[in-house]
Amino acid sequence: MTTHTIRTRLVAPALMVLGMLSAPAFASAPAPAPARQPPPAAAAPKPFKVPVRTEFKLDNGLEVSLLPYGDMPKVALQLVVDTGNIHEKATETWLGDLTGKLLSEGTTTRSAEQIAQSAASLGGSLNIGTTMDQTFVGLEVLSESAPDAVALIADVIQNPAFPSAEVDRVKGDLVREMAIYKSQPGILADERLLQSLYGDHPYGRYFPPEAQLKGYTAEAVRAHYDANVGAARARLYVVGRFEPAQVEKAIRDAFTGWKAGPARLQNLPKQKVAKALQFIDRPGSVQSTVRVAVKALPPSSQDYVKQTVLNTLLGGYFSSRITANIREAKGYTYSPYSEVSTHLEDAYWVQNADVTTAVTGESLKEILSEVATLRKTPPPAEELSAVQSYLAGSFLLQNSSRSGIINQLRFVDLHGLPDSYLQNYVQSVMAVTPADVQKLAAKMLTREAMTFIVVGDQKAVSPQLKVVSPALK
Repeated sequence: MTTHTIRTRLVAPALMVLGMLSAPAFASAPAPAPARQPPPAAAAPKPFKVPVRTEFKLDNGLEVSLLPYGDMPKVALQLVVDTGNIHEKATETWLGDLTGKLLSEGTTTRSAEQIAQSAASLGGSLNIGTTMDQTFVGLEVLSESAPDAVALIADVIQNPAFPSAEVDRVKGDLVREMAIYKSQPGILADERLLQSLYGDHPYGRYFPPEAQLKGYTAEAVRAHYDANVGAARARLYVVGRFEPAQVEKAIRDAFTGWKAGPARLQNLPKQKVAKALQFIDRPGSVQSTVRVAVKALPPSSQDYVKQTVLNTLLGGYFSSRITANIREAKGYTYSPYSEVSTHLEDAYWVQNADVTTAVTGESLKEILSEVATLRKTPPPAEELSAVQSYLAGSFLLQNSSRSGIINQLRFVDLHGLPDSYLQNYVQSVMAVTPADVQKLAAKMLTREAMTFIVVGDQKAVSPQLKVVSPALK
């Protein structure tokens, strides 16, 4: 918990003396301050105008989006492959992460050092990552360097060397990272939550067994890459200031020869419902980490925007109901928050909080009380309006950078949404009514469908849970 220290500003004695000398002997009383005027009413949020993107597709299946944006002479490029942890077998957990990290460790034409130097010479640095559903390689450079950046990204994704020495080194890094992660109660709570929701589906395999991770070889990495990475699963985004003809030529030159590889593969999960409490005992812990989760609507749902409003009002921003209750009013926790975690045709809502051990039961009771209230009673129009203004403003900020726009395009493309989703997002948010929020809460946030996770001192916490709900026993 952060402590705030209040400091008093001291006025220099010399200035005080000067002030007294210059003041009149018999000063009249100061005139009363003018009445403070109320601030002007906020203007209606402006809709986000999505720049029109030019799209084309190579014969090998690579999809390309070119989108002019801004006045600064810079351009962001990102190649996204629809493969991630979701395509790992039970014996391959984190093999996708290992493969992704090794992409920057050398190609058949460049060493790792040469890759970094090439990116730096273009005015940027290579950004590579692996998520549950995607792997990406990105770079932001000066506009004039866009064609060279295309060539560098193409080399990294098409010609990885996967040298054995680097495989062993990166594996060691991952083993150490995993040990650090497993010491954190929040990570342990997330791991148990995903196991409870998804079982043996790849989404439920949060960590690999250490022996499994240590056993991965360069040959295993190469096999995983060959089976999952290719142009048919890839999209290339270019956003910023650039010469379209030059960039398109560079893309065709660099990527036409890339193998198509496997077609996109869906591996949709079936979420489970764990009605009983899932507990991870940490004897002597002074605080508990809690998760309350329920299956949610995926982005493809027509009610997804309504769900976004519901989540924000309930626990998704600083002025949300749960935050105001257990942080501001009760002082049980410092930073509670809720979110909707999404995958292709899948999502779950979760309320997160770290609370003092002594008030674990009361914190859960208050969370469930706020949920119950919203299920029964539509929120006041003024409260909803504040949430809508927050979401509209946040959305515009998220689209105020080249990388932010790429993230939005990735979202709509992954979930099969039209660009009009972005164009109409602000209007869709502002159209949500109090009745919409209450109706969706009643349908989605049922106690019987919730999964509860607590990481903490089980001996101290268990007696508290009796006052919460039979569903937690």
